[in-house]
Amino acid sequence: MDKFRICFISGKLGDVDGVSLEVDKWIDVLVQMGHEIFAIAGVFSSPLKNINGKNCLEMKEIRFDSDEQEYFEKLIFPHMSKHPPHLTLERKVSILDELVEKGSETATRIYDFVKQHEIDVLIGENTNAMPMSLIAGTAVHRLATDKRMAVIFHHHDFWWERSRFSHNHIESFLNRIMPPVDLGIEHIVISSYAEHILRSIKRVNPYVVHNCEDFENPPVCDEYNSHFREDLGFQSDDLLFVQPTRVVPRKRIEDSIELVARYIQKYSEDAGRVHFVISLYEGDETDHDYMAEIKEKAVNKGVNLHFIAHRVESIRRQDSELGRIYTNRDVLVNADIVTYLPIWEGFGNAFLEAVAARVPVVTTTYLVYKTDIKMCGFRNVEIRDNYNRHGELIFEEKNLIDINRVLHDRVLRDEITNNNFEKASREFSFKILKNRLEIILEEYGDEVRASRKRLQKSKKDYYV
Repeated sequence: MDKFRICFISGKLGDVDGVSLEVDKWIDVLVQMGHEIFAIAGVFSSPLKNINGKNCLEMKEIRFDSDEQEYFEKLIFPHMSKHPPHLTLERKVSILDELVEKGSETATRIYDFVKQHEIDVLIGENTNAMPMSLIAGTAVHRLATDKRMAVIFHHHDFWWERSRFSHNHIESFLNRIMPPVDLGIEHIVISSYAEHILRSIKRVNPYVVHNCEDFENPPVCDEYNSHFREDLGFQSDDLLFVQPTRVVPRKRIEDSIELVARYIQKYSEDAGRVHFVISLYEGDETDHDYMAEIKEKAVNKGVNLHFIAHRVESIRRQDSELGRIYTNRDVLVNADIVTYLPIWEGFGNAFLEAVAARVPVVTTTYLVYKTDIKMCGFRNVEIRDNYNRHGELIFEEKNLIDINRVLHDRVLRDEITNNNFEKASREFSFKILKNRLEIILEEYGDEVRASRKRLQKSKKDYYV
């Protein structure tokens, strides 16, 4: 198979969010396959492994929090503003014109980078599925259509799944570019549900590439992360209930707090040792009201809550003031149990990370869990995705009993976590990812080679 020069593009890379983590894994595998990798991002939260810094381009205008993005968001998405402006039809048209113009300018800058490095194919990481970087989505679509670049769109979730984006003033434009259905492009989704949706709505046939994890090099206790409990002020016999996610409403962290509260109420002998730990930061999908809600609920329920995002990044490092900075993998190998109760997930990166760390998981049976994960034979503390009329997750007494058993029965714990590790390593490993990417690049190879020829012909004068 040909070796290609592949460039990832996203509003953010090198972070601890699901998209960034999955890109890191793809880079590892693609480099092993012999491809040369490049990256364009609005911000690199940390350096990308296996990519030379000269192969990276930072473009501030495609950041999720860029001035340009915030400007368009406030005008285009009424739910994003407390006092959305009233827009005439003429003003809506002019806003879209501004966006297209800015996207065109950005496409030109990206194309300069593409030409300079003779890039064969772009991989748009959620650029044309979620309008968190409208300029990036507009620019990548323009390159795919006007310049006929080979582009693979890797979709993690879609804009119509988020209430804050579903009501907007540019719906026909979003329908055209997020995601697009133009000839010469390819689509990859992360679940069979997303495949069904794209087939139904867009009449395209995407590849399914599930989230994956490096089960050949799983996280383990080592000299570095063995200091985690001491550094964060926990005792060796404390029971750490870890929520290894960002703080966003769809993660339903309030349900995890309720679960912990019910556990310590039922098993008072454990109450003094139970700590609820949230490892990642307040996400891009929320506001400060949700964080305040989480803190208030924990206080009211008597749950000892810890936010440790200031000590967790995508890579280990030593901070002059804080000391050791850990990864989420380090947090997980120190966890006693993981709470993962989302109402909606594109797939379940945090779930796979916990399984790789051999930690038992309490999870809701959210949609994609039921369609793509459950049937693999995992043994988890499962809480049915049933909610009462107040929107609260319904727990059963058995859930608390199962949690207590897995916390205190070491034989059962090892049996469950080893089973889950074996099942996940068979279904969601780097080997599976490599096989899927080989098939995709082989089948899309003719388009990539044609794009390479078009790029070579355009090296003198071009306009985007």
